[in-house]
Amino acid sequence: MPESAWKLVFYTMSWSYSTYLLFFTSYSFFHDPPSVFYNWQSGMSVPADIAIAYLIQGSFYGHSIYASVYMDAWRKDSAVMVVHHIITLALICFSYAFRYHNVGILVLFLHDINDIQLEFTKLNVYLKCRGGGYFLLNDVLSNMGSVSFSITWFWFRLYWFPLKVLYATCVSSLQSVPNIPFYFFFNTLLFTLLLMNIYWFLFIVVFVVKVLKVKEVNDVREYEEEEGGRTALREKNNKQDDAGHHNAAPG
Repeated sequence: MPESAWKLVFYTMSWSYSTYLLFFTSYSFFHDPPSVFYNWQSGMSVPADIAIAYLIQGSFYGHSIYASVYMDAWRKDSAVMVVHHIITLALICFSYAFRYHNVGILVLFLHDINDIQLEFTKLNVYLKCRGGGYFLLNDVLSNMGSVSFSITWFWFRLYWFPLKVLYATCVSSLQSVPNIPFYFFFNTLLFTLLLMNIYWFLFIVVFVVKVLKVKEVNDVREYEEEEGGRTALREKNNKQDDAGHHNAAPG
């Protein structure tokens, strides 16, 4: 729960700031993706408001690599998560160094919203059963969060990300800057990010099917061995209870 609470606070603040940059300033990157390369020049200055976003995000993902390995619960996709953080940090650092920061803000905006919904859903799953009681509000919020998370993951990461970001970096970049440097390097990293988004979407599909079958929200990334251990423990307790009833029965 502390892990989810911390991530919810961070992603809410970071996504809000990205939203502010894209929709409440003069930047038109979201509505006009090719504009990320308009007037691009090697060594051009990075606007202070975008540099602040890069500093915050770079610090967070640098910490996340350490946290995923040594602090967070290890899950089925944790190895992929570590690779994701490394690729994200590489994109942040290199896009800043080579002045592709306009694309970076768009990428961060399209990804952070899903993390907000994920951590919000997990917190409500934890809170629906607490203190020996059941809280319907948290159960409803967790179900609503899981539905919105599934929809926005597909919409933002699998539809808008290729449509806006990959089209701009693969096509529009060459139209604006014919000999743009590190073209294949950056696009390889971005396509790897897309493949990981597809990989995690498979978990989401399994998650939705599981919810429809058992009507309960659980993290399908947890190891089956843990579930098996809990099942074995329940069976052991049941056997002990049966033995106790048998011994207590009159002869």
